[in-house]
Amino acid sequence: MTRLAIRLVIIGVVVVGGLVFRDRLSGGAQDLKVGDCFDSKHETTEIKDVQHHPCTEAHNAEVVLVTVHTAVKGSAYPSDAAFEAWADQTCVPAIVNYVAPGTDFQTLGYGIFYPNQSDWKDGERQMICYAMPAVPVTKSLHAGAS
Repeated sequence: MTRLAIRLVIIGVVVVGGLVFRDRLSGGAQDLKVGDCFDSKHETTEIKDVQHHPCTEAHNAEVVLVTVHTAVKGSAYPSDAAFEAWADQTCVPAIVNYVAPGTDFQTLGYGIFYPNQSDWKDGERQMICYAMPAVPVTKSLHAGAS
């Protein structure tokens, strides 16, 4: 085998491994996708790492929406109250549309990941809404999940 072929095989193994084990890898919050299940640590500080779980394992958070905040680049960093208002207007409807019928919304909270002040200043506007059941669950909250 040539060196190029060996390198391609190694790259292929790494890529396939990443895809197969994605739901068990730790990664940055900004890498979360809709449907990802994870453990929320209920921190109010900057979150750098999130531990993914298969939704069939106990978890207390599931991503329901990944979107971009409508504020334009160069706008002032929102206050906590502004982020909360945005979440009430954006995340709550997304959760209602995402979860299975019959879900008890009294036992379902939510959270958001949003850019820190430095990233916001650099133009980052990605917002991630996630649902948080009151107790850990071992299945997806999604209406289409089995």
